[in-house]
Formats: sequence, C-alpha cells, structure tokens
Amino acid sequence: MSGHSKWATIKHAKGAADAKRGQIFTKLIKEISIAARMGGGSPEANPRLRTAIIKARGANMPKDNIDRAIKKGTGELEGVSYEELTYEAYAGGGVGLLIEVLTDNKNRAAADVRNILTRGGGELAKAGSVTRLFKRQGIITLDGEKYTEDQVMEAALEGGAEDVASEEGIIEVSTAPEDFEAVMEVLGAKGFETLSAEVSMVAESEITLDNDAAAKAMRMIDKLEENDDVQNVYHNMALPEGFSPE
Repeated sequence: MSGHSKWATIKHAKGAADAKRGQIFTKLIKEISIAARMGGGSPEANPRLRTAIIKARGANMPKDNIDRAIKKGTGELEGVSYEELTYEAYAGGGVGLLIEVLTDNKNRAAADVRNILTRGGGELAKAGSVTRLFKRQGIITLDGEKYTEDQVMEAALEGGAEDVASEEGIIEVSTAPEDFEAVMEVLGAKGFETLSAEVSMVAESEITLDNDAAAKAMRMIDKLEENDDVQNVYHNMALPEGFSPE
C-alpha cells in the first residue's frame, strides 16, 4: 500500500497485490471518507478529497465505491468516525518508519502498533526524529511491460513531472506534491493506466541492511500494513542486491 523505498521494495509485495486488493480498497475508503467529513464532498473545493480520489483511481477502485465513501464521510450514508494518528519508529538496523493510522479506536490502534513493533524488534521513536528523514513527493507507478519508459516520459514531463525511471518492470514517475494532480490528469487523458498513485513520504537517504536483517524488517512492515487501522507505512530501507524474504 505504501512504504516507498523505490520500486525494488514495493515490488516485494507486488505478487500479493490481488489478494490484498480488498484490504487496499478498505483503507482507501477510509481515507476518502475522512477527507469528505473534514472538507466536504466536493472534490473541486476539497484538495484532500481530490487527492484521495486520484489515489483510489490509481488503484483502479470502481467509481461506485468512491461515491459511497464520499457519502459516508458527508453523512448521507451511515459511516464510522475516524481519528488520524502518526507514529514514528525504528526497525532493526536503524531503519526509520512513519506509521500513519486512521482508526475508530485509538487505544486499540496504539496497542496493536506497539505490539507489532515489539514482536518485530522495533521501537517507538521520539517525535520528529524520523519525520526529518523524509520529504513529501508524488509517486505514480505503471507497468513497464505494458508501456515503454519513453512513452510515459513524454506524457509525464508534459504534465510537469520531475523524473521518470524504470526498474524491474516498473516505471516510476516522481512529481512535486503540487504537480501531482496535473501529471495524473495528463497520463489519464493519454490513456495510461496506473498501478498506484499517491503523494507519499519518500526517504531523503536510504539504509541498506544484510538479507537477514532486511527480511526481518520487511516482515514487521508487512505486519503493520496488514493491520486494519494502519493506512500507510513509510520507511528508508533499500533492499540488498538479490534480496530474498525467506
């Protein structure tokens, strides 16, 4: 769902994407609902909702699901009230984690996050100590087997993208946060289908661990992402060459 550290890391979970699609949609619905509750149901007048909808479309969520999520947020349909929390933490080897939570029970969420960290060899960090390791950036990914890097680059640069790179069958478009929507609009207008699209927290620099330490950290990150209250997990770990999760 999140955890950006180039696509070498995200691709680690790509094979399970279909199995996790229902869980991904659940998280996106929560994100859309809280955006609509806080700023109203009009995407034109609510930048946060507009961004959440773009992210949902990037994950190929059906329009009906998006519309219902907006109505739950505005109160037109019965819904749940969520609170937002962000935890800063460290995994083994000094890997920094930003854990974004959207929950209807913050005590449960806090207990779950602490339990997963403890079991995985991680720990909570002081406020600000991990946030400073990241910057906000628009990240859009496309299937490199379906499109060429040159095709994507031409459209993405037209929309104002900062960079286009290809790695292991994935094309990644990077944008400044303020240019994210414009790039998505150009890609959509030219018929490109995305694998994911979000304004993410991207590490300013990365830490590389050996295979065993990286596998342990990834297992903990996976556990966090599988938790229903956790929306996003961002980290600054670069996977070692030939990484194997086993």
